[in-house]
Amino acid sequence: MAERAADGAAERPALTALRRWYTAAWLLLGLIPSVIAVGNDSGPAKWASLVLVALALAYTATHRALIHPTGYLVALAAGLGVMAALPGGGAALLVVALPQFWFQTRGRRAAVLLSGCAAAATAAGSLLRDSPGNAVAALTGYAVSVLAGVLLHRLVADSEARATALAAELSLTQEQLADAHRRQGAADERERMAREIHDTLAQGFASIIVLAEAARTGLAGDPERTARQLRSIERTARENFAEARVLVGSAPHSGLTPGSVVPTLRRTLERFAQDTGVTVDAELPEDVDCDQQTRIALLRCTQESLANVRKHADASTVGVVLAQYPHAIELEITDDGRGFAVEESRGFGLDGMRKRLAELDGELTVTSSVGDGTRVLATFHTNGQA
Repeated sequence: MAERAADGAAERPALTALRRWYTAAWLLLGLIPSVIAVGNDSGPAKWASLVLVALALAYTATHRALIHPTGYLVALAAGLGVMAALPGGGAALLVVALPQFWFQTRGRRAAVLLSGCAAAATAAGSLLRDSPGNAVAALTGYAVSVLAGVLLHRLVADSEARATALAAELSLTQEQLADAHRRQGAADERERMAREIHDTLAQGFASIIVLAEAARTGLAGDPERTARQLRSIERTARENFAEARVLVGSAPHSGLTPGSVVPTLRRTLERFAQDTGVTVDAELPEDVDCDQQTRIALLRCTQESLANVRKHADASTVGVVLAQYPHAIELEITDDGRGFAVEESRGFGLDGMRKRLAELDGELTVTSSVGDGTRVLATFHTNGQA
């Protein structure tokens, strides 16, 4: 029973459309020609008409789930035998009816057995009516139907097996793709967090270290300067604490209030000049306006560039120019320091700035050479929108 149920389950999806076509063929090529043949005879023809009507009603009832298919097929086999013994062409009706034994059963064995019973009944009825040719036709039709039915079952089974294999492969691929997306998302998040930590906490701690070393050195000789440096250390530590809260999600934004980015950039530049003694020339027009993500990127690029000047450039002057054009915002930061070979640079900070700008449809251009200072140009494309 389990095997037959499995066979039936494999048949139904593939044969639904074919079954509908066969219903029309059973009506047009089986019942209607038999009715016409019976109508041209007399005598026993009325019994043949009753058999045809009974078969048509039973067929309809089976499709409406009023009669079990096996019971209908047994009745069909008996009816075909009766039709073969009466006027109406039993052998021809058998040939048209044979596919039903494959559609209505749940396995090859039942189909072969029930269709064999129908063929035997038709052959017996034909012999009773003294029509050996019809008996041979019935048995030949049965043999052909068995071959065709077995082949069809094998084709359907192979198709279902391929469909199952493809579905399993697709499911596995989807799982692998989802896992790859999860891994990529985790890697992207780690990279983003690393960039944020480098641009905020790491820079702040570096500034604290430099200020603390300077304060310790000048503790005895210049108490007033040491006091300013200690205040800068405290302020930087507080800002780092605020940035840490942002990174762990317990603060709403990242040290940048809504509105123009210029006031924040001015405070950053003033702090840098106060802490390092480097002269800062800034051109920061107040009317530059942009979205929050661009403001954060402008601030981070400024902080990273100033940190590089502090750590590497040994510069005396830094120039900062912010400009807004119809389709872009540009931030240019230059210094007169020692410079470096850009093609040999592998710093995390420059790579982080490039990736940050790329995420906002921007680009970073770094121009420098040993002894000639450095120029950093951050361009944000705005497509005409402020």
